[in-house]
Amino acid sequence: MTVDIARATTATPEVVELITELERELSANYPPEQRHGLSLDSLFQPHIHFVIARQDGHGVGCGGIAFFPGFAELKRFYVKPDLRGRGIADTILRQLADVAAAAGHTLLRLETGTQQRAALRFYERSGFAHCAAFGPYAAMPPEAIASSIFMERALPA
Repeated sequence: MTVDIARATTATPEVVELITELERELSANYPPEQRHGLSLDSLFQPHIHFVIARQDGHGVGCGGIAFFPGFAELKRFYVKPDLRGRGIADTILRQLADVAAAAGHTLLRLETGTQQRAALRFYERSGFAHCAAFGPYAAMPPEAIASSIFMERALPA
């Protein structure tokens, strides 16, 4: 099956459904003060490129990339659980990494949680390595990032 990736510029019903599913999954594992995902409104700001993955015309995954001085950060990366392991996440990540590299970024970072075991395996397989807290996370109190894992990988220049 082919996966189509398209930029989403507003909170369409597909985007709302995917982010709601992601929030449901995260809220089962982390208290609110340890969840650092962007709100729907925040996803559609000028410094963020957000995409939706569709298979057979249905939203199956999403992800965004936020641009900061010196790095780009993955945001709201999600694939429906019953469709994981089929290359959808690889396709989304490849698209977002290409967008970041085209914008001149050479470093891609992310924050995920200790309970996101499948995500951690995916990110490690995709070349990400553990790093220290960065950006706004570095200024948060330790209890706010107690269940956070920070990772990064280089992008081609």
